[in-house]
Amino acid sequence: MYGEKSVELVREASRAFDNLQPFNEDLVRQSLEETKLLYEMNRKHVEENGDTMTPSMIYRHAAVERNKRCILAYINARMEKIRNMRWQFGAVLPADIKGNLCEPEQHFFTKYNRLLVNYMSSVGTDITEDLSPPRNLYVDVRVKQDYGELELPDGQVIQLKAGTQYHLPRNLCEQLIYQGVLEHVQS
Repeated sequence: MYGEKSVELVREASRAFDNLQPFNEDLVRQSLEETKLLYEMNRKHVEENGDTMTPSMIYRHAAVERNKRCILAYINARMEKIRNMRWQFGAVLPADIKGNLCEPEQHFFTKYNRLLVNYMSSVGTDITEDLSPPRNLYVDVRVKQDYGELELPDGQVIQLKAGTQYHLPRNLCEQLIYQGVLEHVQS
């Protein structure tokens, strides 16, 4: 039956809700080939019979439209996941996820990242910093590894040595927590 391969693409996209599977190039190619075949069958039918619409021609046209919608839904779902991963992982994707992207998707991620960076620099704010509002403006942190000096907004300079604990502004600590220099201490 026509359209089964395209529907399988949509099922695959919905099954992989929170992770990104490798791009299914074979199934996309098979769906495109089926769509081209159906289109050619309709084109030949029009050449032979003129503008006479037959049920088989209408059926094939509906299958072409369905295949197109399914392929576009599959690609759109993947693009949305890639966009969300930029916010989740930052500017650099983990190697195992990057390996699941095809070349156009990697290009899309690079362009989306560049667009986001350009916007943030024009606004002057890192909008990827806090995705949810903080409960407290200050957090307790423990230094995991020697880092050196850190200047606070009030001009005070503190020495970040392994094993020490501080009560610091959240916006100063977040990047150091991501880098593994500090760890958040739950009180």
